[in-house]
Amino acid sequence: MNHMHFHHIGVAVADIDKSLPHYRDILGYTVVDGPYDDPIQRVKVAFITNPDTANPCIELIAPHDTEAPVNRYLSKDAGAYHLCFTVDDMEAALNVMRAKGWMLISGPVPAVAFQMRRIAWLFMPTRQLIEVVERTKGS
Repeated sequence: MNHMHFHHIGVAVADIDKSLPHYRDILGYTVVDGPYDDPIQRVKVAFITNPDTANPCIELIAPHDTEAPVNRYLSKDAGAYHLCFTVDDMEAALNVMRAKGWMLISGPVPAVAFQMRRIAWLFMPTRQLIEVVERTKGS
């Protein structure tokens, strides 16, 4: 299988603008990309990091409307949402994951936040939600 590289941790929030001060004022995180409105995923996302540390990138994910899939997660009062990895070959990666019992739940579809590179969503057999992003468009 092609190499998977950690990209970010996704965190579901009800409102990005209201959440940012908590990440900024206490953790030192600032917006480095976005926010983006993604009608395909029905969410608004922003990527934040703390430039002074080696802490991981965090993607804040807020529902765009009442039908956004992330609302189900927020209704459980949960925040940590998913781990994201990049892959060179989307189809090869998905084939290996499915063969190992991972369940494809969405995609691959283009994503606004990734310059329309394709993403896919899977559940590991342990029920952890994983996002896979192709490294280059159309690879």
